[in-house]
Amino acid sequence: MSYDLVGNGPAKAPRLPRLAFRLVVAAYALLVLAVVADIASDPETTLSPVLATAPVLAGIGTRRARVPLAAGLAATLVIVPLLALSDTGVPLAVHLTSGLTVLAVTCICTASVVLVATRERELLQSRSVAEAAQATLLRPPPEKCDGLRTAVRYLAAAAEARVGGDLYEALATPFGTRLLVGDVRGKGLAAIETAADVLGTFREAAQVEADLAVVAGRLDAAMLRRRPREEFVTAVLIGVPASGGPAEMVNCGHLPPLVRHDGRVTEVASPVPEPPLALLELTGGTYHRRAFAFERGDLLLLYTDGVTEARDAAGEFYPLSERLAAMTETAPGALLDQVVADLLAYAGGELSDDAALLAVRREH
Repeated sequence: MSYDLVGNGPAKAPRLPRLAFRLVVAAYALLVLAVVADIASDPETTLSPVLATAPVLAGIGTRRARVPLAAGLAATLVIVPLLALSDTGVPLAVHLTSGLTVLAVTCICTASVVLVATRERELLQSRSVAEAAQATLLRPPPEKCDGLRTAVRYLAAAAEARVGGDLYEALATPFGTRLLVGDVRGKGLAAIETAADVLGTFREAAQVEADLAVVAGRLDAAMLRRRPREEFVTAVLIGVPASGGPAEMVNCGHLPPLVRHDGRVTEVASPVPEPPLALLELTGGTYHRRAFAFERGDLLLLYTDGVTEARDAAGEFYPLSERLAAMTETAPGALLDQVVADLLAYAGGELSDDAALLAVRREH
């Protein structure tokens, strides 16, 4: 039996690809042809051993144990007594051997279906737990925050992929609004646990540290304590003062944010590349802030590599900067809806990696 995402009941097995479905139908047709030929042919010969393929065919594409079991029992009844009465010149021992072979293959196929269904249920349950933990961890940011309007979109990867470790946060602090977008190396519950550590440290440090580079240093130190697991996190931190003026950025090995100003999109690049969180000690240095223009009406977009590494049918990466410049929406939520729709259309409806987007528009 198969189960839905949380294991509450039976669910349909994945539909077979068209080519596989046609091959299975062709195999069934050959099997029926073999039985008809056996009945119509010399009674001293038999094709009964081919019926051992019946439970194998029935087990393809199903998660219900009774399907190959029923097919195997039906094939056994075709051999004994139908073919045994038809092929009178064939020793009874041959028919019995064929029947026992069908029953043995039936048991194997049924056990295989049960095993696959059980493993799928365990994987789906693990994914549902990870998704629930992720949903609890990633709180929606406030729509308005100190003169900023914000919106976020999180896109889960294809169903067979494990939950990723993309993270985001937007906080009102005594030093203005502070933003964080990051991507944990790895997948699954371990990645979410790491993301929880990063977000917890950021939520505390962002409220008490005046220097954004010091906040990044504290995040690195928190990650460094997890180094036995050989994990690291790429992240970008943004500070936007409530009183106006330039914003500031600390980029810890992450993709550069994009700023759209008067229809033009530019990257906020770091003069000197800096390492991801947990790897700062390898350079023996500290993180540095970089100021950049972020004026009234401008839109700032932070994102993870699930966006820019999405590919089209030709294998080309999604050109985020070009697409963003051509979009007409100005409100962060509406703009992100437009980006998501365009991204999914570009990638053929699904992504190979989780993707997070955080858009911020300066209102004052």
